[in-house]
Amino acid sequence: AELGCFVCQHIGYGATPAQVHHVGNDGIALRGSHYLVAPLCPRHHDNHSKDGIHGQRQEWKQHGLTELDALAWTIERLQ
Repeated sequence: AELGCFVCQHIGYGATPAQVHHVGNDGIALRGSHYLVAPLCPRHHDNHSKDGIHGQRQEWKQHGLTELDALAWTIERLQ
């Protein structure tokens, strides 16, 4: 989460405060591996946001971003 939001940085907002998103979360109270995570701000994470990964993903789609892009970006920065 200390890396800041992947989407915000990609679109030029800078390193906004982030929370951890478990990649591959199936939404049934089961989370993906703690090693497969990406930092996302509440706007780009929540299902209550039109731009959230768990919502309509509008900003994700507008910029051609995927959950796997977020994971690859995170791994690259942690190496």
